[in-house]
Amino acid sequence: MSQGFDYDLVIIGAGVGGHGAALHAVSSGLKTAIIEAADMGGTCVNRGCIPSKALLAASGRVRELRNAHHLKALGIQIDNVQFDRQAIANHAGNLVAKIQGDLTNSLKRLGVDIIRGWGKLAGQQKVTIVTDSGEKTITAKDIILSPGSVPFVPPGIEVDGKTVFTSDQGVKLETLPNWIAIIGSGYIGLEFSDVYSALGCEITMIEALDQLMPGFDRDIAKLAERVLITPRDIETHVGIYAKRVIPGSPVMIELADFKTKEVVDVIEVDACLVATGRIPATKNIGLESVGAELDRRNFIPVDDRMAVLSGGEIVPHLWAIGDATGKMMLAHAASAQGVIAVENICGHSREIDYLSIPAAAFTHPEVSYVGMTETAAKDLGKELGFEVATSKSYFKGNSKALAEGEADGMAKVVYRKDTGEVLGVHIFGMHASDLIHEASAAIAHRQSVKSLAHLVHAHPTLSEVLDEAYKRAIAS
Repeated sequence: MSQGFDYDLVIIGAGVGGHGAALHAVSSGLKTAIIEAADMGGTCVNRGCIPSKALLAASGRVRELRNAHHLKALGIQIDNVQFDRQAIANHAGNLVAKIQGDLTNSLKRLGVDIIRGWGKLAGQQKVTIVTDSGEKTITAKDIILSPGSVPFVPPGIEVDGKTVFTSDQGVKLETLPNWIAIIGSGYIGLEFSDVYSALGCEITMIEALDQLMPGFDRDIAKLAERVLITPRDIETHVGIYAKRVIPGSPVMIELADFKTKEVVDVIEVDACLVATGRIPATKNIGLESVGAELDRRNFIPVDDRMAVLSGGEIVPHLWAIGDATGKMMLAHAASAQGVIAVENICGHSREIDYLSIPAAAFTHPEVSYVGMTETAAKDLGKELGFEVATSKSYFKGNSKALAEGEADGMAKVVYRKDTGEVLGVHIFGMHASDLIHEASAAIAHRQSVKSLAHLVHAHPTLSEVLDEAYKRAIAS
């Protein structure tokens, strides 16, 4: 252990990022402590990835079993499919408890000291832990900040946690409103629309920007809209924002034109989910004690080694990871950042490659992507002087998808015309979240469609949609 310090490494925040950093730190021989004021596992385990996937799994089965047309095509007939809302909610809650327990026990088993309380910097290489019973200060050679994020609630929206709520409350599935408004059509809004529509709720989706799914590649978003939204009981408003939301029975929502800010309609619904993204939980973490500041959006400035920056200069022995850095607000990105930070703490110079980190929405069917959208790639091409091309393949031409009766879907590859280097891959379709990892590895190694087109994929598998897209790229 480092001379004169209580610990080699102290991590503030025991979410997925902090947990990943702690595991890697122990395997690297560092005496490690992790500080957590709330729930072990952070947002992902308690209020995000884990419970939402449990709800999506259960509601997805309900949707599938109630799809008589699809089942009949497979020669199956099922009548009177029923579900128990509380049992589905319990499934999510039980999974949270299990994963949270596993995460906590893995830290204990490896000898990581778990300290409960609010951790904040108290100067160079010092952390103060605040609890109901008082304060104490510990020292560490290095400190990693991993405070996470919280849901963003826009001005004019009043949240009561019952009739107007965020994903934090939504994952508890305490009610199934007859009519629910969902504000936002990103990952969170899409996934909850999948759950609620499968379980029989009528939905109004409100998107302030002029197109649904604004963060996704446009070709994928158009197809996903045709499959995930249009045929379902979902009404949509684009270019419209919720200027005012008042909880109650019913919930009152003032809809306004996003450009003019003028009220265009007032609707009354049974409930409202606010899915407008997340903001960093970076208040009261003591950055000022080391002469550092948050950026204008309240994120912690870091470089690609995960070192905290102050005025562009590195703050010695201080690192930050996860949602609070504002780089990629994804649990697995936080975990990757944690490993990178520990590697650099141990003197192994490593930088994170955000381009190769995949993302997914676990709708039915799923959406996934890695790297750049076609628009972003073309912008980069203009800047650096290269042309961009794309190739597409479709699930309706895939034998496995046809056998499953799940032929809605597309894979799209974005690549450089000159070198063939893959810049982005986007998939909509069955098991898209699993298929994307082949593309992620290709981008991580900066591979070309010219080499990828000669890989051999098992037949019949869904992975052949990527094989087909690569082959189409070199044939064009």
